[in-house]
Formats: sequence, C-alpha cells, structure tokens
Amino acid sequence: MTDTPKILLADHLKTLKLPTFLREYEKLGRQCAAEGVDHVQFLARLVELELIDRERRMVERRIKAAKFPATKSLDSFDFKAIPKLNKMQVLELARCEWIDRRENVIALGPSGTGKTHVALGLGLAACQKGMAVGFTTAAALVNELMEARDERRLLRVQKQMAGVKLLIIDELGFVPLSKTGAELLFELISQRYERGATMITSNLPFDEWTETFGTERLTGALLDRLTHHVNIIEMNGESYRLAQSRARKAEAPT
Repeated sequence: MTDTPKILLADHLKTLKLPTFLREYEKLGRQCAAEGVDHVQFLARLVELELIDRERRMVERRIKAAKFPATKSLDSFDFKAIPKLNKMQVLELARCEWIDRRENVIALGPSGTGKTHVALGLGLAACQKGMAVGFTTAAALVNELMEARDERRLLRVQKQMAGVKLLIIDELGFVPLSKTGAELLFELISQRYERGATMITSNLPFDEWTETFGTERLTGALLDRLTHHVNIIEMNGESYRLAQSRARKAEAPT
C-alpha cells in the first residue's frame, strides 16, 4: 500500500503529459531536502525543468518537420572562407525578425560557396525561435507540385506550403523548369507574397533567371514579388567546399 501514492502520481503525470516531472521529481526532491529548500522552490525548479525539456522537444519536432537534409548551424560556418560575405548581415538575419515581417532572402553565388549551409543555419535559427519551417530544393518542390496537380491535391499541398512561416527553396537555377513547373512555382511564390517569408538560394544572377523560368514575362513577375521586400546575400568567391577539401589535405599526415 505504501507505493499507491507513487503509482497514482506517476499515472497522473502521464495523463497530464509531464514526462520530465515524472523522471526528475524523486531525484530533485532528495536534492532539495538535502539543501533545506522548501516545497515552493522545489516545485519551481521542477516546473522549470519541464518547461526547458518541453521547449527542446518542440524544437526537435520543428526541425524534423522542416525536412532539412542536414542540421547545420551558423556557428559551424567558416565566414573567413568567403571574405566577400557580409557576416553581420547573416547574423542579423539569424535573429529572424525578417521572417516576422514576411520579407524574403535571396542568397546568390557560385556552387560550393556555402549558400545551403547559410540557408540551413537560418532555418535552424527559425525553428529554435518557435517558427514553422519548410526546406526543399527547387527541383523537388516543382516535382511535388506537378504530382499534386496530376493527382488533384494541388490545393492541399499549396495550403500546406502556405502554412509555414519560412519556406526555403534551395538550388534554384541548377536545372531549367518546364513551362508548367515554372508556372506552378510562380503561383506558390505569389501566394506567399506578403503572407510568409521565403528564402531562395541560386547559383545564377538575376539576369540569368530567364534560363530557368523560360520567359522574361514570368521571370520579371516573379522577381517583382520576390524583391519587393528582400535581403540579398552575396556569396561570390572561391568554392567553400573546395577550400575545406584543400585544408583537410594540408592537415593530413604525409
């Protein structure tokens, strides 16, 4: 019978979905007793542990929902490798205020200069600040939209894309889009215009985007929407990956 209160407490904490409470209350209780801490301080510490752990789990769920190809933070980005990159601009963007303002970010530069890493870092920062994020490549996004159209579920997919506070579209310009694909991508970006923040990375300067979208009319209309409220990250320089590869080879024993 002496275990009955403990069993009931465990059951109640599971019902209330307080796993950290359940896991920590005995250990913390012994610690507080040894320190002479009263019951209010004990409960305050326990609640704080629950809140910290709950926020961690929520961040993990947002990161998983974002479908990042890898979890990378800006802390691991070597800004010295791309001296032309405005570090202060990137760190300011990591505060995520531009997302609340429903602005856009476009990162431009040759392949290998770290555009995807910066996009992942900004996406991770947004997840940590409680924002819903979606990550995809331009090719994968267009394929998904075309499949959804063919299967008569385009509206559902568009609504899902509209639901994230930040949509990151990586690698725009690597492959030309079909007429239908370009129109579907334009429609999605138009739907997000001033309703949600969008980040795009591209290896092409703006004057070459027509090669991807096919017509100057569509490209002009797209850029008009994207650049109305935009932060442009210039990432021109030697390949970031090539520099890392050379550094590894230099450090390797001969």
